[in-house]
Amino acid sequence: MATDATQSEAPDAYDELMERYGRISSIRDASGVLSWDQQVMMPEGGTPARSQQLSALSATSHELFTADEFGDALEAAESVDLDDRREAALREIRREYERSIRVDTDLVERISRTTSEALPVWTEAKESDDFEQFAPVLEDLVELKREYAIQIDPDADPYAVLFEDYEPYLGLDTAEEVLTRLRDELVPLIEEIEDSDTDLASPFSGTYPEADQEALARDTLDLVGYDWDRGRLDVSAHPFTSGNQFDARITTRFDEEDPLGALTSTVHEFGHATYALGLPDDAYGTPLGDARDLSVHESQSRLWENHVGRSMPFWNLLTPTVEERLGVEATPQEFYEAANRIYPDNRIRVEADELTYHMHIVLRFEIERDLISGDLAVEDVPRVWNEKMDDYLGIVPENDAEGCLQDIHWSHGSFGYFPTYSLGSVLAAQLYAKAEADLDGLDGDIEVGEFGDLREWLTENVHRHGKRYRTPELVREATGAEYSADAFLDYATGKFTALYDL
Repeated sequence: MATDATQSEAPDAYDELMERYGRISSIRDASGVLSWDQQVMMPEGGTPARSQQLSALSATSHELFTADEFGDALEAAESVDLDDRREAALREIRREYERSIRVDTDLVERISRTTSEALPVWTEAKESDDFEQFAPVLEDLVELKREYAIQIDPDADPYAVLFEDYEPYLGLDTAEEVLTRLRDELVPLIEEIEDSDTDLASPFSGTYPEADQEALARDTLDLVGYDWDRGRLDVSAHPFTSGNQFDARITTRFDEEDPLGALTSTVHEFGHATYALGLPDDAYGTPLGDARDLSVHESQSRLWENHVGRSMPFWNLLTPTVEERLGVEATPQEFYEAANRIYPDNRIRVEADELTYHMHIVLRFEIERDLISGDLAVEDVPRVWNEKMDDYLGIVPENDAEGCLQDIHWSHGSFGYFPTYSLGSVLAAQLYAKAEADLDGLDGDIEVGEFGDLREWLTENVHRHGKRYRTPELVREATGAEYSADAFLDYATGKFTALYDL
């Protein structure tokens, strides 16, 4: 039982810590805006200055966070009795603090500078299909991130340490179990589909101007309820979302021969944005106002992309808009089938179908794990990539641009990120199954463009908590069950067995 003195100290100590943390959070958010600008609007020649700017901000935030004064403020806040929410915020700050104080500021600065400089190199290498151009930068990033992991925990698997930057609570062993299970259970289903006599044709043929596709993307964002007062839509080399509860920006990309790709990417990024926008405004700048890491973030994007955006009710709703914007006349069933076709010969992850997508993740996971461990040399990445694509999907990329250069993540130094895509897909199915059970007539609501109840359910059960709960706890709070791949595999088997008449 706390004394009156201890209770009276609690707000002061906690508030002082959060004021310090809030300043650091603001610097990080400023870095995020500069990174967004670099990928979306910055002139090509701006990289030398931008790399220095981002490096300076990274070093400054790291120095502030690891300073003795911050550690003293954290200890003071931990020394008094607090409610569960504040205790959770301290838990998250303590965890991050313990990792950060082990990393040299110089290394943080070098990583930031190298990743900023790597982005245009990756972009040009991809455009010119020249992996050798990107290889030296990739080698530098692998070494820097390996050093970063060793500084945090020299006795741990370096890749496991990096993975914890993106998913700190499910554990790499859980990621490996999920990926293994998806590979083992989805491959036979994919093979059944390939052997079936059912051919899901696409009503899309020819080319569709970018302006028309963008109009469709904006109409779709209007339908699902994107808050334009706190967001925007732009174009980037790789679709992404950046921001917070006050400013969550979406980017997509357009291929004139593939309007479905831009549409599903836009809905995917909307899922990320609606998570950010659902975080509590009054907790901005604290862990309670920040997203619960990337597995949960990806669950939101994959839920909207797949469980909503690839559903029959959604295509009943969207068909007139597609016909108006793109001039394609087809039934909702034909559009639905086109959105859910399985085509293992697709070499591009962000354009992959809902099942083979996970083989792309397995491939990347295995390659970057071996890169970080030193079991794979950077120069061998294209060869190993192609071999694994052949093993898992029966195809070989025609060039490195559609092979090992297709994703932006390694230019960001984001080793350990990829498994969260599959972990998030699994969680998306689990969350959506619970939402369907809780919300009567969800399919009917989607069919008439009523998404408010679903958004509110997700905000109530996921978004508003910020980082209050660890990932497994959040899953239990939201679904009443332990994190599991069961719901996803049941959903995938049922959906595609019906679609392909298996």
